[in-house]
Amino acid sequence: MNRIEFRLRALPLWNGAIAVEPLKGGLSNESYLVTDSNGRHVVRFGKDFPFHHVFRERELMAARAAAEAGFAPKVEYAQPGMMVTAFIGAKTYGAEDVRANRLRIARLMRDFHKTMPAYVSGAGFMFWVFHVNRDYARTLQKGQSRMADRLPHFLALNDALEAVQQPLPIVFGHNDLLPANFLDDGEKLWLIDFEYAGFNTAMFDLAGAASNAEMSPEESEEMLAEYFGRKPDDDLKRSHAAMQCASLLRETMWSMVSELHLSAPGADYVAYTAENLTRLEASLDAYQSIYGKFPS
Repeated sequence: MNRIEFRLRALPLWNGAIAVEPLKGGLSNESYLVTDSNGRHVVRFGKDFPFHHVFRERELMAARAAAEAGFAPKVEYAQPGMMVTAFIGAKTYGAEDVRANRLRIARLMRDFHKTMPAYVSGAGFMFWVFHVNRDYARTLQKGQSRMADRLPHFLALNDALEAVQQPLPIVFGHNDLLPANFLDDGEKLWLIDFEYAGFNTAMFDLAGAASNAEMSPEESEEMLAEYFGRKPDDDLKRSHAAMQCASLLRETMWSMVSELHLSAPGADYVAYTAENLTRLEASLDAYQSIYGKFPS
């Protein structure tokens, strides 16, 4: 019996004997599927990552709030560094599923943004991607990242993308809408993983969902129209396109920081950095082909 399995078996919430199975896919945490006589449960291990602005106490609050509001599985148990949630027998989305269900996702995001402020508690946390990117640059410079020479370019790009954002109301966002964080049980969409949840504008979730699923401009426009209840004007479309670039810049820099500070089973952060940098460059090319080059 390994250390993790021993720790799992010692938890006080199981009914009878348990079976343990590792869950794959996480880039920074370890998760396990545990089955007892009451059913199946997901156990997620993760410590604080200050370099990523991740604090588990805040994640736990957001997960409990989202469950109470009906957006996430029930939190069944928690202790420092560990959270146990109910298992939902649902399909985990891939990029093609997000694209195919973009209107449902727009409605889910709109409901989540509107509903969640009544359920969250404690000190407010603001997730503003442009600040995150600037702070990542400081971390990368201090850590002597292998890509430190790219940081001035990244920071100038970050400023340019921020400058074209349209003012929008502050909502409570998920802020990490990778396809795998959507679950579909056939009737309802669910959200999981609230490490980065916090107050923001809706544009980051809308852009993150689009960029992570590699939506076409037409698909993105349909999602925006469904979310806002109107056809997006040119300024809103430009803001969304720029935020998609900012989302990919953040994912690239997240991976660069992870190269310095994380080690998760099966995670290849160097490859993930390269993948997101390629996607960022493609997104920037698409943006600048419509809206023109950024000032150098």
